Amino acid sequence: MMTDIEIAQSTKMQPITAVADTLGVNEEQLELYGRYKAKLDITAMRDMSRKGKLILVTAINPTPAGEGKTTTSVGLADALSKLGKKTCLALREPSLGPVFGVKGGAAGGGWAQVVPMEDINLHFTGDFHAIGAANNLLAAMLDNHIQQGNELGIDVKRITWKRCVDMNDRQLRNIINGLGGRMQGVPREDGFDITVASEIMAVLCLASDLTDLKERLGRMVVGYTYEDKPVLASDLKAQGAMAALLKDAIKPNLVQTLEHTPALVHGGPFANIAHGCNSVSATDTALKLADYVVTEAGFGADLGAEKFLDIKCRAAGLTPDAVVIVATVRALKYNGGVAKADLGKEDLAALERGLPNLLKHVENITRVFGLPAVVAINRFVQDTDAELALIREKCAAYGVNVALSEVWGKGGEGGLELGREVLRIIDEEKGSFTFSYELEQGLKEKINAIATKIYGADGVDFSAAASKEIARLEGLGYGNLPVCMAKTQYSLSDDPSKLGAPKDFRITVNKVKVSAGAGFVVALTGEIMTMPGLPKSPAAERIDVDADGKITGLF
Repeated sequence: MMTDIEIAQSTKMQPITAVADTLGVNEEQLELYGRYKAKLDITAMRDMSRKGKLILVTAINPTPAGEGKTTTSVGLADALSKLGKKTCLALREPSLGPVFGVKGGAAGGGWAQVVPMEDINLHFTGDFHAIGAANNLLAAMLDNHIQQGNELGIDVKRITWKRCVDMNDRQLRNIINGLGGRMQGVPREDGFDITVASEIMAVLCLASDLTDLKERLGRMVVGYTYEDKPVLASDLKAQGAMAALLKDAIKPNLVQTLEHTPALVHGGPFANIAHGCNSVSATDTALKLADYVVTEAGFGADLGAEKFLDIKCRAAGLTPDAVVIVATVRALKYNGGVAKADLGKEDLAALERGLPNLLKHVENITRVFGLPAVVAINRFVQDTDAELALIREKCAAYGVNVALSEVWGKGGEGGLELGREVLRIIDEEKGSFTFSYELEQGLKEKINAIATKIYGADGVDFSAAASKEIARLEGLGYGNLPVCMAKTQYSLSDDPSKLGAPKDFRITVNKVKVSAGAGFVVALTGEIMTMPGLPKSPAAERIDVDADGKITGLF
């Protein structure tokens, strides 16, 4: 059996100009990065109206058994193309941290991939490097301002802005810098975030254009003065230089699937610590160029989809026409308590115990948000007819159909059943989209709404520090922003060990912070870290390149 990278390398790509032509984009609107990658000049498309139908792909809570959300997204886009629909895919860019760590890349898998997968999973077009440079420029300007006399009166103990690097590096989580004497800076406690956790990543992904990007950059809070006033990037006169570093990064990247469906792969915030969606500029452009747009949101529907709907859709004026909720029989049995080694055996009792996780996500999409949905079962050969029938029966009680997806092994052909069901619900089941909370509610009320409606919690407990900061942020005028929950992806609760659909639990918010440029307030729960570490046996140990430049070991 071929690996993902061997499949990708065995497939002949079309020149990116030919892929762009299927969307009606001419070469003058492209900035070419070789033969198979390009950035789109979105200024030329500014006055175009959106015409496409938007399909959001989400999933159950992730498990070690795997769900295949990105793979399903790619295969669904190829299936819609096979059904004669003008389709465009809109995905996030992978972070180097997971690529070299344990999770792997984010280019799909098997015969449902975006290519060139090596480039997409590594440096791609340099967007993440530009984001890191802009982030660290702001950090340097902040520390330089303090060194040069601190005219703004910045309290060095209340600096909130961190440097970043796109790598899992636990050694950088907590550091002391500025050592070495008076001319070497002011000694202070500091730390690094991974680039995808940087607010600049969120800002880039939520900005509508370069002007909006610069305004958002200027609004970012980097710390507080001795008088308890927020210090903005604009106070440091940093937004212009940062925007200059990001002027190309904001342009969506055009690539293709193995079956040559156009794909815009752009931006990459994590969904457990940020809002977990690809860029507004990519989604908006895809909706202007294609009749059907398939996009995905990170991790389970309690994280990525909730933030897609409550944050991104609010910011960009989007309404999904259909939602696909991806699950596997294996993952549902894992939620039901089956060990990973035994997931290939039929176990209807365990499946029934694990199904509430899927059904809670279905309930959230259809009843809380009011959107039409289909459950996509990413099929494995060990799945039995009895197991699939049980899933269909339980989902039918919620008025949702189940479609089998075999795109990993068959590409678009294996997604035709799913594609037809998606088209059916778009045509026949009009939703009534509502948010899970209103912006006029207080921050605690919004957090409580997410916890009770989406997670199924009994309520929320706030630490004294979180309550104090919420009151302060509301006093500063940030109370009307949406909320971005930072929570474990492995459970509907804030305890990763609670699988399925746990009951009788409360969410604990330990800390809150404002991301004023991105336009949301972050509420941190549990043991969420903004700088991951590498595992005992990182994927980087198995990646290599030969004398001809051919990469191996990349999944």
